[in-house]
Amino acid sequence: MSHLYFRTACALALSAVLGGCVTAPAETSAQQLEVHAILDHREVTGVGCVLSNAAGRWFVVAPGRVTVERSRSPLTIDCARAGAGSALEVTQARNTSLFDTGRLIGSIIVRIRGTHADPYDGSGVAYESTLTVLMHPAVTQSGAADAPADAGNVVF
Repeated sequence: MSHLYFRTACALALSAVLGGCVTAPAETSAQQLEVHAILDHREVTGVGCVLSNAAGRWFVVAPGRVTVERSRSPLTIDCARAGAGSALEVTQARNTSLFDTGRLIGSIIVRIRGTHADPYDGSGVAYESTLTVLMHPAVTQSGAADAPADAGNVVF
């Protein structure tokens, strides 16, 4: 009779232990990014930047932080400051998990399961958390590049 109790206790303990191991934290589609603008090896303040991807558009004054929606599409960063200069850069989303559909193992699993991965879905990808844009000096009407003396702080 004690043998029956022992087997029942082991089965209950095993099911309790295995039941809690399957949960995983939910991944949010939002990501906070930090944007910095550099001109002539100095950080420029007060630069207006528009970030955009397939999920939307966001505005930030660099240096600053902005929360964007993740997407598998590239993130375009368009920055400008009157009298200082402008920049246009594009950054790609990078994979964050081993089983992302962009990788070999994930592609095999997706094909076996017969599901389709949405290229604009932000799951399993993220952008670099700190974005540094290199600005080009503003061009005056005489054709010479012009950068104000108070353009920013020295960055080491």
